Amino acid sequence: MQFSSQRKLEHRLKPVFELLRRQDLVQQLVDRSEESSDIATDLVHRRHHQELSAALARLHPADIAHLVEMLPPEDRNSVWKCMPDSTGGNVLVEVSDSVAERLIEDTSADRLLTMGGYLSAEDLGIIEDLLPEDIRERLVAGLKEGDRSWLETTVTYPEDTVGHLMTRDVLVIDSGARIKDVLRYFRRLQDFPDHTDKIFVVDGRHRLEGILPLKALFLNPTELPVTEVMVTDIIAFMPDVDADDAGLAFERYDLVSAPVIDSRDRLLGRLTVDVVMDFLREQAEEDAFLREGLKGDEDLFGPVVESARNRWLWLFLNLLTALVASRVIGIFEGSIEKLVALATLMPIVASIGGNTGNQTVALVVRGLALGQIHRSNVRYLAFKELGVALLNGLIWGSVMGFVVFLLYGNQNLGLVMAGATVLNLLVAAATGIAVPLAMERIGRDPALGSSVMLTFVTDSMGFLIFLGMATLFLLP
Repeated sequence: MQFSSQRKLEHRLKPVFELLRRQDLVQQLVDRSEESSDIATDLVHRRHHQELSAALARLHPADIAHLVEMLPPEDRNSVWKCMPDSTGGNVLVEVSDSVAERLIEDTSADRLLTMGGYLSAEDLGIIEDLLPEDIRERLVAGLKEGDRSWLETTVTYPEDTVGHLMTRDVLVIDSGARIKDVLRYFRRLQDFPDHTDKIFVVDGRHRLEGILPLKALFLNPTELPVTEVMVTDIIAFMPDVDADDAGLAFERYDLVSAPVIDSRDRLLGRLTVDVVMDFLREQAEEDAFLREGLKGDEDLFGPVVESARNRWLWLFLNLLTALVASRVIGIFEGSIEKLVALATLMPIVASIGGNTGNQTVALVVRGLALGQIHRSNVRYLAFKELGVALLNGLIWGSVMGFVVFLLYGNQNLGLVMAGATVLNLLVAAATGIAVPLAMERIGRDPALGSSVMLTFVTDSMGFLIFLGMATLFLLP
């Protein structure tokens, strides 16, 4: 029987969940028993610790990281205490920053040093800024000279650049070599870097001259020089290039790996598809949270006070925008008293405007992320989205106008409903374009709080347009 990857993961994690549930039941029995002694309790905990440690030892660090992120604090602490030190460092690398920070806070300095000792320089660089300063310095000092130099180089680049994500695990061959020299070089290797699909050909100054696809080794005579079969049309990146741009290139050209070079074409390292995909996934998750005014890496099971604090800013802004919207309604209190139907209909206008705006925001944010929107096509995009809003407004505004006429028998009220729907959809589309572009223009994430601003505009303008038109055309 075949299972999906998610089902397989659940199957692997099932023994751990069963152990945690059994621990809770046993602990409850021990607490209720009047005859239980400290020795008996200690034996129960020790046996549980051994069983849980054995179960965790059979799991991949990435699976344990997923497990840790989905557990409430008490169970998470139980798993973390039973974690083998040889695995703990890799788990810190895999979990989100917010979870890693909390685990590090609850871990002794000696254990952190032991866990960090199992990490490579590249993995240590991922969590280096999360560790206490003294722990970080001791771990860096314990690295080999080459590893320490590499770590100090990569951490100087911003987290969203190629230089921070690149690895030094590269296969390099001199441009004067022949194919048989490459094969001989392979046989001497003790390990093979992950995601290797090409070998980098360099000259005597370590400048990149070309790439040698692995398939070329098997499709050409062994006496041929590598310069005759290497590819010189290379897609390479500078270390200060945005990782988002590199991700687009990986997707566009179906890359598995790509060289990283300096301004003199000297080979610095390699960027691999697994690292790029991890980065893009994290960015997508962060953007999804930011659109709703949430912290990008918020711990799902974090403390209540901390989670509440992370949401205060946007709740405060939302409260202010709601107060503005309420004041707009307050201006037309007299109109609502004279025609009560207005109170039941105005939320519909605001709601359909918000839906249209959210659709436009999603398209614009995606277009900016993929590099599809630039100065030369913004005007066309704006007119296109306004055209879509106008067409939808005419269609669904007419539908709502007819429904209102059937409900209240008031033709003019139906016309006002239709007109207000059209106008608010146009406002929503314009806002959905303007907000992300404005955020991009000032150097902020286009997804940051877009939904909050959009809700404010569509609600306020929807109420203003609908109630204003009703006041002008329906009331004496």
